[in-house]
Amino acid sequence: MKSSDNHTTAQIKKDFTIAIIGSRGYPIVYSGYETFVKEVSERLVQQNIGVRVYCQKHLFSETPKNVNGVDLIYVPTVQTKSLNQLVHSFFSMLHACFSKADVILVVNAANGPFGLISLLAQKKTLINVDGLEWLRPKWKGLGQVYFKFAAKLATLFYNTIITDAEAMRQVYLNTFNTDSTVIAYGANIRYAKNPELISQFGLQPNEYYLIVGRLIPDNNSDILLEGYLKANSNKKLVIVGDVPYQDTYAQRMKAHASDQVLFLGYVTDSEVLAELYHQSYAYLHGHEYGGTNPTMLKAMAYGTAILALDTVFNREMLENGEFGWFFQKTPDSVALYLQQAESNPQSVETLKAKARNGITQKYNWDEVTEAYVTVFKALIRNGKSHT
Repeated sequence: MKSSDNHTTAQIKKDFTIAIIGSRGYPIVYSGYETFVKEVSERLVQQNIGVRVYCQKHLFSETPKNVNGVDLIYVPTVQTKSLNQLVHSFFSMLHACFSKADVILVVNAANGPFGLISLLAQKKTLINVDGLEWLRPKWKGLGQVYFKFAAKLATLFYNTIITDAEAMRQVYLNTFNTDSTVIAYGANIRYAKNPELISQFGLQPNEYYLIVGRLIPDNNSDILLEGYLKANSNKKLVIVGDVPYQDTYAQRMKAHASDQVLFLGYVTDSEVLAELYHQSYAYLHGHEYGGTNPTMLKAMAYGTAILALDTVFNREMLENGEFGWFFQKTPDSVALYLQQAESNPQSVETLKAKARNGITQKYNWDEVTEAYVTVFKALIRNGKSHT
């Protein structure tokens, strides 16, 4: 991380300036949104495009105004689970609309209503709507109603809708009668560097299955766990991820912790996490409601054998089985595929050998950035009428 001299950077005239709203900020990496902001922002800066990222102030112990050429604006928020991001995005949008930013890029469909602010301010805006938030089990009752309402408003108020998969584009066409521009997330190809890093967990290469994700119903980790237990595997199950609050679902999962079932919590060291992918026998992916999933993209880029829940989104990413196997949403199906994987080690090795080939141009961060630049320039040039 390198803080820049604001005076120096200000003297270099930018082609245009983008404001990014809706993530936790930069340069932290908590999830797919923050990874996206980091990868794209740094590439935009290299193209002489101004970038301003709105950050949740309470997450930063230091608040430099510029890091790696990216301008940072710290906005306070209400620190509650349900209102934290919405309050932050609301004030960030107000600030951005009165700034000199040429285009505002918003992530998360929950921020759909705030497009009215930019619409009234006549600021060019686009929104990456991400997944099917209104179907996720973690949002119940009013939460689900709000997310669908917010997604609908996004289609009305923003100049351009960005979906991250063709299957998600179809969802917005069918549900909201609104077309969108498909731009996927990216991943960086990586190879094993320090296999010994997994020994701190008592693990051996190829002797465990890996799950990575928050311990929430959306990711079906309970079904994966139950399927693993039914399979009577000699390999271990390693679960990376947690939830930052007390939760009965997560506690029910953790009750199965043993010498064979390891809950590692959050693994914040990227080198350690990468080796956990590299050295696993296979990665198990139960995510159901997203489009292009950053966690599975990482598994592909790291050369991991993938067993994934059979959804239209996962089929699109794995090209209908070219780069992974699909199980149904039952423990019995998970168990069957684990048994098949263990009785066919050569097939698993073949999946590993091919996995990185799935990181095609559309999942290349350079290509992803170029696709966004094309949209930015079109909006600046003549805008895109609301659909």
